[in-house]
Amino acid sequence: MKLPQKLAIGFILGIVAGLIFQFTGWNAKVLQPFGDLFIRLIRMVVVPLVVSSLIAGAAGMSDAAKFGRVAIKIIGYYFFTTAVAVTLGLIVANVVHPGLGVTLSTEGLKVKEVTPPSMVQTLLNIVPINPIEAMAKGELLPMIFFAIIFGFALSSLGEVGQPVLNFFDIVMNTMIKVTGYVMEYAPFGVFALIAVTVGVHGIGVLLPLLKLIIVMYLVALLHIVIVYTPFITIVGKLRPVTFFRGVAEPLLVAFTTCSSAAALPLNMRAVERLGVPKSISSFTIPLGNTINMDGASIYLGIASIFISEVFGMHLGLNQQLTIILMAILASVGSVGVPGAALIVMTMVFQSVGLPIEGIALVAGVDRILDMARTPLNILGDATGALVVAQSEGELVKPETKVSM
Repeated sequence: MKLPQKLAIGFILGIVAGLIFQFTGWNAKVLQPFGDLFIRLIRMVVVPLVVSSLIAGAAGMSDAAKFGRVAIKIIGYYFFTTAVAVTLGLIVANVVHPGLGVTLSTEGLKVKEVTPPSMVQTLLNIVPINPIEAMAKGELLPMIFFAIIFGFALSSLGEVGQPVLNFFDIVMNTMIKVTGYVMEYAPFGVFALIAVTVGVHGIGVLLPLLKLIIVMYLVALLHIVIVYTPFITIVGKLRPVTFFRGVAEPLLVAFTTCSSAAALPLNMRAVERLGVPKSISSFTIPLGNTINMDGASIYLGIASIFISEVFGMHLGLNQQLTIILMAILASVGSVGVPGAALIVMTMVFQSVGLPIEGIALVAGVDRILDMARTPLNILGDATGALVVAQSEGELVKPETKVSM
């Protein structure tokens, strides 16, 4: 039985177990450690895999002009899809009105105040003072910056640097093997995580916000159909069925863990199996993991309309255009900041005059909403890698690419 099938079985059994916990009143959180173990195992491989892949990829992409092209293309793609995502969220929310008729108590609601860093400080933080510390903290963007510079420098050494390059190649391939070992435990981790989610978030919590949840999943599906599928077929020249089957593993892991970092190594492996060279996947996927916010942007648009309707406020066209602009800027302004989603939402709400307390209204179902946001971000990263590889003329057909 292949891994996606095992993951699907773990997912279905997790739903069944969660419902049993829900109706019997047992504490579903007894399974939480098994789910946490899976997340810890898969995040364990992220830093060594990303660093070794980036160094080997940068050394292989020694042409600075080529690297510049790839960087401009992928960043442009991420900004474009982010703008479309938040716009789509706002359009659908304006049509469906997810907050109309919803009565939620706002008494005693408080949200922890957050102060977003300045743009200058954010840009400075990209350059790590201590690369080892950045790796220890799992800060992706500083890691990307250091690894790329190190890789270019290593490439410039020629034959002298070949033993070191070979070392990082071996580390990268070893970490791919380690990822495979970790995924043997994945079905059990998925089972535990879904059982806890279903067991804890009962029908009573979901019903008042059911319309919001449905709108979020509907817009996520529309974004896949309207944005990603044309990119995959027209630009990437790949059949959607082939593509979605290829990224099934990271998507299911993202859906169950709600962690982009946890799905990162699997996403790199998946796009490489689809024909994206390591020199491109090792840069585009970690970068997208850090700045690509399609799922969060959709949620930002929908939540803004939802909160405005709950509080009886009206968001005009200028305010909604501000939300779109803020979502694009925030994808850079919140890079590498812990709790980035909260910071972005706080920034947006403050800029258009929405009450910050509104964020706490949806906190109870945030996990359910995150199960739509995270896979969308992962899918956007994979699509971007495919598009850039094809535009560079380096995409290998999946049928002819050697399997890892």
